[in-house]
Amino acid sequence: MFNTQFADNELVDWAIGQRRHFHMYPELSGQEYETAARVKSLLEEFGIPLLDGFSAPNVIGYFKGTEGKRTIALRADMDALPIVEEGEDRPYLSTVPGVMHGCGHDGHTATLLAAAKWMSQNPELVKNNIILIFQSSEEASPSGAQQLMKEGVLDKADVIYGIHYMSNMPLGQVGFEEGYAMASSDDFDIIIEGKGGHGGNPHETIDPIYISTHLIQAFQSIVSRNLNPLKSGVISVGGIYGGDSYNVIPDKVTLKGTIRALTFEGAKTMIEKTEQLTKSICEGFGAKGHFTLIEGTPPLYNHPEACKTAEKIIRKTFGDDLFTPIEAVFGAEDFSYYLKEKTGAFVNIGMQGPKSQYPHHHPKFDLDEAAMPAGIELMIKFALEG
Repeated sequence: MFNTQFADNELVDWAIGQRRHFHMYPELSGQEYETAARVKSLLEEFGIPLLDGFSAPNVIGYFKGTEGKRTIALRADMDALPIVEEGEDRPYLSTVPGVMHGCGHDGHTATLLAAAKWMSQNPELVKNNIILIFQSSEEASPSGAQQLMKEGVLDKADVIYGIHYMSNMPLGQVGFEEGYAMASSDDFDIIIEGKGGHGGNPHETIDPIYISTHLIQAFQSIVSRNLNPLKSGVISVGGIYGGDSYNVIPDKVTLKGTIRALTFEGAKTMIEKTEQLTKSICEGFGAKGHFTLIEGTPPLYNHPEACKTAEKIIRKTFGDDLFTPIEAVFGAEDFSYYLKEKTGAFVNIGMQGPKSQYPHHHPKFDLDEAAMPAGIELMIKFALEG
C-alpha cells in the first residue's frame, strides 16, 4: 500500500514486534518506567546517547548528524489508558488488568524506535542532528510535553515533527490541517453556594439549582457573542451535582465542564468570560460562585513552513493521491505545547479499516499495523529532510 524507500520488511517486522510488546505491558501516565527502560536499552544498543537533565520517565536521545547544521526533533508518546481491554482474537492483549494502549501510543513509540534503529545503521546518510523524544504523560495533566518544554527539550531544535495513527481516517491516507488543527482543552469546576431550604418555601432560599440553569445558558452566549464565528469554541457542562431529595433545595450545586477553542485568543477569552459570568450571575442572585480552572492543553497550531515541508515529503514519498488535507477537530493533543514555542507539524496517518474499526479510547481499539511502514518512513524522512 505504501511505497517506502527505507522502511523495509525487516525493519517493519521489528517495529511490529516492539509495538506488540508495549501493547502487552502498558503503563499509565507518569508510570512508564518499564517502557522507558526498554527504550533506553534499545537506544544504547543502537549507540545513540541519552541526554540528562530531563524528568523521568521521559527518555531523550540525541543522534549527531554528519553536518549538524540543523537539529530536528521527533516525538513519540508512551503512556496507556485506564481501560479494560476487550477482544480475544489478538495474541498481544494487555497483560495488565484495567490498563491498555487504547490510543496507539505503543505504535508511536515503536515507530520512533524503528527510525532510530535505521539511523544507527545508516549514520552516513543523516546530516541533521536528531533529538528523539520518548514522552511520558500525553494523556494526563500536567502534561509530559509541558514539563519537557519547561526543562528545555527543544532549546537547540530548529523544528519538531510528530505523527498520530488515526482510526477515523482511512488506511492509505496521510495528512494534516495547516494552522490551527486541534482545540485547546481546559476543564473547570464550579461551586454555586446558595442557601438551602424547604421546596415548598423557595422564597426563603437562594436556590443554587435554579442559578445553575442561568449559568449554563449564559455560557453559550460566550461562544455565540464573544468569539469570532470563524474561530469557533465549545463550552460543555458534563456534570451537575446537588441535592438528593424531592422537596429540599440544597445549599450547593457543583458543575463540571470543558472549555475548548481553536485559537489561543479564543481559549483565553472563553476562560475569562466563564469565570466572570460565574461570579456575576451568582452574586446577582445573592449566591457565591467559585470557579476553578483545571488547565489542560493549548490549541495545536501546525506551522505553515513545517507543513509545506511535510506535504512535500508526503507527496514525494507516497504520491499525490495519498496526501489528505484534514479539517480541524476539537480533540486535544499535548504536542501543542511544542508547537506553541517551536516551528513544527503534527501529521495524521490513517489506519481505519477492518483491523482498526473502533475509535480511540474504546475497549476494543486496535492499531492496524499495516499503517506502520508509512509512520516509520515519515519519521526517517523528517530526520533527513525536515
